[in-house]
Amino acid sequence: MMNILIADDHAVLRKGVMETIEDELGEVHFGEAQNGRQAIGQLQDRKWDIVLMDIQMEGRSGLEILADIRKACPRLPVLVLSMYPEAEFAVQALKRGAAGYLTKQSAPEELITAIKKILAGGRYVSPLLAERLAVDLQRKTENLPHETLSARELEVLRMVAMGKSLKEIAADLSLSIKTIGTYHTRILEKMSMNSDVEITRYALLNKLVD
Repeated sequence: MMNILIADDHAVLRKGVMETIEDELGEVHFGEAQNGRQAIGQLQDRKWDIVLMDIQMEGRSGLEILADIRKACPRLPVLVLSMYPEAEFAVQALKRGAAGYLTKQSAPEELITAIKKILAGGRYVSPLLAERLAVDLQRKTENLPHETLSARELEVLRMVAMGKSLKEIAADLSLSIKTIGTYHTRILEKMSMNSDVEITRYALLNKLVD
């Protein structure tokens, strides 16, 4: 029997993903985690075939947890399933060892295709992302300013660009406003910017937000 661990803080989404997988792959044993800490805790409970994981969860981000999974179980493939667009987060996930990246807006059939390919030992990216990676490789350009940010800093940058206050961001990420303030300061320093207006303009120009 196949063993699949799903780490996502939305119970309804976890249920939907499980139903989609069972419809196509038959009987599967599922493990569920609503945050990174629970996901790491379950790594020793069973031999998992694949982990499906969100990026934005309570506490540490999925990309940070991905690094922990790679250390604990180097051969365990992780498919990142996120609401965030591929434009930037997919590249960060793949660099950190993810076996694939899908947005939650993807069709159920694409999820099954990704899982099958990863379980067969491959990696999965959408055709659109594959084309973007090929173009980036051809250009061989220098890193853009936002590529120097950590996963959490990039997450905060996107939220700022979406018009959220630091207090709202702290609540959404279950972190203190002081911590978010520190991330905000680092973003401005690393990006050589002076205001949230500049952050928003940059995010829009580079398609980091819709």
